[in-house]
Order: sequence, then C-alpha cells, then structure tokens
Amino acid sequence: MCLLCLLWLLFPACRNNVKSSESSDPGPGVALTLATQRAQAIEGLSYDLSFSIPAAPSDPVSGHEIIRFSTKDVARPLAIDFAPGAEYLTSVSVGGRPSHFRLVKDHIIIPPVELASEDNVIEIAFRAGDAALNRNPGFMYTLFVPARAHLAFPCFDQPNLKARFSLELNVPKDWLAVANGAETFREVVADRARTRYAETQPIPTYLFAFTAGEFQMETAERNGRWYRMFHRETDTKKVARNKNAVFDLHAQSLEWLEKYTAIPYRFGKFDFVLIPSFQFGGMEHPGSIFYNASSILLDESATENQMLNRASTIAHETSHMWFGDLVTMQWFNDVWMKEVFANFMAEKIVDPAFPKVNHELRFLTANYPDAYAVDRTAGTHPIRQELANLDEAGSLYGAIIYQKAPIVMRQLERILGPLKLQDGLRAYLKQFQFGNATWLDLIHVLGERTDLDLAAWSHAWVEESGRPSIRTVVEGQQVAFVQSDPQAGRSLRWTQQMDVLLGTAKALASVPLAFQGERAELEAPPGLARPEFILPTGGGLAYGDFTLDDSTRAFLLQRLPDLKDPLTRGAAWITLWEEMLDRRVKPADFTSLALAALPREDTEQNLQLVLGYLENAFWGFLPDAVRRDLAPGLEQVLRTGLVKSPSSSMKATYFSAFRTTVTTPEGMAFLERVWRHQEKVAGLTLAEPDEASMALDLAVRSVPAAAAILEEQRGRFMNPDRKARFEFVIPALSDRPETRDAWFESLKDVKNRRREPWVIEGLNYLHHPLRAAQSEKHIRPALDILVEIQRTGDIFFPTRWMDATLNGHNTRAAADIVQGFLAEQKDYPIRLRRIILQSADGLFRAAEGF
Repeated sequence: MCLLCLLWLLFPACRNNVKSSESSDPGPGVALTLATQRAQAIEGLSYDLSFSIPAAPSDPVSGHEIIRFSTKDVARPLAIDFAPGAEYLTSVSVGGRPSHFRLVKDHIIIPPVELASEDNVIEIAFRAGDAALNRNPGFMYTLFVPARAHLAFPCFDQPNLKARFSLELNVPKDWLAVANGAETFREVVADRARTRYAETQPIPTYLFAFTAGEFQMETAERNGRWYRMFHRETDTKKVARNKNAVFDLHAQSLEWLEKYTAIPYRFGKFDFVLIPSFQFGGMEHPGSIFYNASSILLDESATENQMLNRASTIAHETSHMWFGDLVTMQWFNDVWMKEVFANFMAEKIVDPAFPKVNHELRFLTANYPDAYAVDRTAGTHPIRQELANLDEAGSLYGAIIYQKAPIVMRQLERILGPLKLQDGLRAYLKQFQFGNATWLDLIHVLGERTDLDLAAWSHAWVEESGRPSIRTVVEGQQVAFVQSDPQAGRSLRWTQQMDVLLGTAKALASVPLAFQGERAELEAPPGLARPEFILPTGGGLAYGDFTLDDSTRAFLLQRLPDLKDPLTRGAAWITLWEEMLDRRVKPADFTSLALAALPREDTEQNLQLVLGYLENAFWGFLPDAVRRDLAPGLEQVLRTGLVKSPSSSMKATYFSAFRTTVTTPEGMAFLERVWRHQEKVAGLTLAEPDEASMALDLAVRSVPAAAAILEEQRGRFMNPDRKARFEFVIPALSDRPETRDAWFESLKDVKNRRREPWVIEGLNYLHHPLRAAQSEKHIRPALDILVEIQRTGDIFFPTRWMDATLNGHNTRAAADIVQGFLAEQKDYPIRLRRIILQSADGLFRAAEGF
C-alpha cells in the first residue's frame, strides 16, 4: 500500500481537512467573494504568454504562460480561473516543481503549501479554449470582455487585478499579428513567423488582446504620432476613400482627450484593427482597438448619421484609453462608468469635427429613443446593478448603460458646471491612474465641488430603476408639472433640469425649470399666458414618461411639421411616440402625421427618427388591412423623397426605409430593377453590401425570381467575408419552411452561433413580419436556449437574440408564448427575465390592440 493511502486510512482528520477544503472551493464563473479575496491578497501580477496559432480554424491553439505575483495570503488555496477543463491542461508547475493542483469547474486550485509570500512563479502549458478566440478562415481575434479570458487561458479573470502582459505569437508567415504591446522582435522560420511584443502597462484581463490573419496594413503620421490600421477589405477604392478621415478622427480624439484630462496617452503605440462582422461597434483594447469594419470603412452612399456614428465610435473607443483603461472599474457593476464617460467625451469630441450638425438634436435622437425603449418596460433596471458573479456580467450591457447614462451625465454637468466637472475628472483620473475605482469614489471627488447632495441625486438616477411619470397640468393661466413614481410603493422623486417650450401661432419661448419635488410650477413669460402648446421636452433635455395636456396633443397631431426648430421637432416626435405607446395617440393618426411630415423634413437626424418610427408602426402596430391600404401611399412618399432629397445621404436614408417596408408588386418590381442595374436613382450610390441587402429583402418577399436573385448575388461578391455571411443567412429566408426550420435547429449547436452578427441577421429574416406566422413556432425554442446563449455568447448576444426573435411579431398568440414561458420559469435568472421583458414590450403592447 502506498504511504499516501496509508496516511489516508490512519488519519481521519486529514480526510476531514480535505473535505473542508473541497467544500470551500469556488463555484463556476468568477464570484465577487473570490475576486475580492484575490484582489486583497495578490500584488505585482504579470503574465508572460505565448500562443502558437495554426492557419486552420479547426486545429488546436497551443499556449504557454508564466504567472508571477506576490500574495498576502499563503494560508488558503489559490484559485486560477480556467474554464476549458483538464483535457486542455498539459502541465502546471509552481516554483519550478510540478504542482499537486486540483481542478474544479472553471478553476485550477493550487495548494497553499506550494505558495510563498513573494516571487511566486506558476508555469502552465495548455491548449487554448476556442470560445473567445473567434477563429475564422484566414484570421482570428480575441474578445475577452467581460470575463472571457479564462475561456482561453489560465488567469485571474477580474477587472481589479491588473497585470503587465508580455506576449509571443507564432503564426503562419503570411499573417500579420497585432497585440497591445509594440512589436519588439520578429523572425520567420520555414512557414511560420514568431513575434514578440513589449510588456504592457497594468491592464485587466478583459483588455488583453491579440489578432492575427491575412490583413492589409495602412500607416499614417499625425502630430508626430504614427498610427497603423489593419483591415481585410478587398475594395481598394473604399480603403483609399476612407483611410485619411479615419486617421484624422483618431488623432483629433487623442489630442482633445490629452488636453481635457491633462494626462498624456499612456499606452505607447496606437493600432486599430477593422474586423469583418465584429460583434460590437468597437472594443477599447489599449494599443490595439478592434472595430467593426463596416462602421469604419463607409460606402460612397454613407448617410450623415453613418459618418457621425463613425466619428462617435472612434471618439468613444479612444476615450476609453482614459476612462476604463487608465482607470478601471473595481467590479463590473460599475461597467457603465467607462461607457458613460466614453459616450460623454465622444459627444464633446465630435462636435468640432461636424460644425454644421445640430449636436443637441443628435444627442437627443441618439440617446432618448433607445433609453426609453428599455426604461418604459417591465424589464428595466438601474444604471448601477448588483453583480454577484462575472458569469452574468455580459447581461449588464444595454441601452440603460449606453443611452440613459449619458443623459444622466449631462444632467450632472448641468449641476456642477462644465469646468467643475472637468476639474473633478482630472483629479479622479490622476488619483486612480493604472488602478481601479468605483462610482462612489467619483461621487466623493465630485461632491467636494458642489453643495448639492450628490449621493441622494445618484440614488434616484443611478441606483434605482425606471423614469419619472410627469403630467402637464393646466389650471386657468397656471401651468404646472406633477411628478410621480410609476413603481408602486417606492415614491421616488427625480431631480432634473428641464427646458420647457411654450408656443402659439405667433410666439415661442423656452423656459428653464428646475424640477426637484412632486410638483413644479411654471411662470409663463409675458405674451404667452395662454399657450397653444406646452412641450416639457421641447429643449431636448427633460427625461421621463410625459403625459401632454389635451391641447398640446391636438396641436402636435395637426401642426408638428410647422415647428421651425429641428430640436423641437425631434423632441416632439419622441414625446408623441411615447404617447402612442401609452395609448393616448392612435397608431393610424401617428402614421398619417409622419407621412404628411416627411416631405417637409429637411434635417437628416429627424428624417431617420421619423422613418424609424414609421417602419415600427407600419409592421408592429397597424392591422393587416390598414397596412395594405397604407402601403401604396407610403411607398409613393418614400420614392418621392428618394428622388427629391438634396443629398446622397438623405437619398440613402429614404432608400433604406423603402427597402425595408416595400410590400406592393409595383414597389418590389422597382426594387428588383434597381438590384438588376436596370434602373438607377440619380445621386444614390449602391455598394456591395447594399446589393446583398436588396437581394435578401427581395427573397424574403418571395418574388418569383428569388432563388435566381440569390444565386446571382452570390456570384457578384468580391469580398470573401461578405460572401460567407450571405451564404450563412440564405437558408433563413428560403421559401421552403423545412429549410428555414433546419437552419434554426442548427443554431442550437454553439459552433453554428460563433459568428453572432450573421446569426442575428438570419434571425431577423426568419422572423420577418411577412414570415411571422410561420416562424411563431420558433419563439419558444429560442427562449428555451437563452440561458445557453448567455453562457456561450458575447455581451450583447442575449439581447440581440431576443430582439431578432420577437421584433417581427405582433399577435396575441406570440405574446402568450412569451408570457407562458415567463410564468413557468419560477427561478429564472433575473437579468435574462429582464431582457425578455425588454424585447417583448412592443409585442405585448401590440397584442393588446389599439
């Protein structure tokens, strides 16, 4: 008998100690308790990593790493996060000796006897997990946000354990590779290239990144700094047309941020990689930003909003170099902080680059509709949420973080003033640079610069869910606003600044109002004692669910297009849409107003806003018979706008709306002629992605030549990445139900969901309103695998999965499926329940009828 077995039998206490140790093992994911204990104990952390990446996506990626650190806690086992499991581990050694480690789900457990207080060196050879490596034919890229690094390699996968990363990549010799650090060494041996990268500044695991593949590289110098852009675009004219603007936008953003923060860029080189069908608009890895290629390399027909969005995306990701990268949230419950400041700074940066744009209107249309789309639902949530485990961190993201938080931040700037806010942010960044901080840390810094109780203000806006309900009350010549809390039993009051617009046929006035309690009374200016309309959102500032007075509602339904100020029109459209959803305006009246207003709308942001609402109402809130009667007139308005619009970007906006709403035989014939190059719209330039979209839209409408159109479009592609995406989506809109069913069934295998944007595009066509009756049967199976979608997908995938599944449906039967599912799931994860309720809100409202 071996000595170990003999001791096991002779000393029961040993067995009890082992059981005790195992009972305290960490659970799946990265729990807050585990992360807190490690953050308090571990110091001086660094990783020296190497990966050997084969060309074939199906071949394994081998890896090796050395983890160095000190620890204040040598009495307890050390948990290193690693999800792939035992078959992916080759060896583990501590201090040069083989480790007697144990494996539990998602973790490698190092016994305390092997640890020292200083100079710990853990060496691990492993096979990298594929889940976060995004491997494709010809290229791959990592995406480790929010806590997916441990799906690929062993690490401490939490934001408050920043580390210095050294990296070596071994890739096919014809591939280019990019990482956070600068390239320090490269050699080619036979058909392989080995590249070494400089050690990074301290960053968390979610910001560590690398990519490799058949990329092209563009370089440019701006203000003494060199930039590199990596891409896979085959259209050389598109690259040439875009690259200077892209380099300029990065340089302008970087220069502005260095001045605003008084802190120079701290991460050395500045590369960015344009990735086909990237899951997000961008990802802020320091030294190596990743972008969705289609949002950066724009087509000739790009709209004004697309150009603005590109500038904003670049400014947003560049802002993260300070907000998120230099100072990182302590825990992902404050992930919204880095996003709100990136959005907030992006708005300030973009303004000078587009001097002709109405930036107040842009802020309004970019944020309020999307924020309301979540905040009005039963699935809304606070900006700052509780988070017990990072395996749920992905579900924190959404419109409340990206759109509501900037609105709240603008209110904060109004309270403090721009200079005090800037001063506070400079102090915050300086104090916590290369470290971690919480929202409360920032509130403390800013609170020293105002007499207002910022903690109380923050509680209402940041730590509680929902929006205020605000009702306009007209009593004789007295105008007042009454605030209430839509959540029963809470009685919350929101403090905010409002710019109320009062008007008559002859006069107009904007009146500032500080709203703090339950009721706020407005002093009407002379000459407007009896206004024809009172628009509390007229200045594009107030946030809430507003109930208009009857006179204002009637005025807007008749004369909204007469409002001369674009910001006022935008605010009125948003308010009127919310009134429609609250059943105070009929969908038919809203669509009639929109059709009458479109020929007079000359501002692109408002044009896109109205067309988006019109499309939503057309498919979601009008009965089939009404929609059929409306269709010819709608198409005529859109085609007239397409011809008469003065700019190519507005023409593209009209054409996109026409393409997505066309239903008449005449309209579809026109669309087919445009696709076949038999008819051309003067001033409208269509590129390869536009033609692909037209082909798919014609196919989902079952035009007689659908199969031939798809086959011809397949042959037109010059870009292999776009062609592969097109081929993936085609079965989702087949005219054969069994083909569509088989495509959906294939998504139950995670391997077929790896290219998430492709999946979402296919789901949108599968559940297109014209196919909704046939696809209703897929709603319940889509709900059934949502937990797995969250577990295996990237951060936005669960929401996009549910949106694509439900947005095409508006029937009572579809609503019953969703409500039945939720009623059955007594212990369903709360964040996924919220996502379902958010995505289903329009369905629920439509099913109730108007």
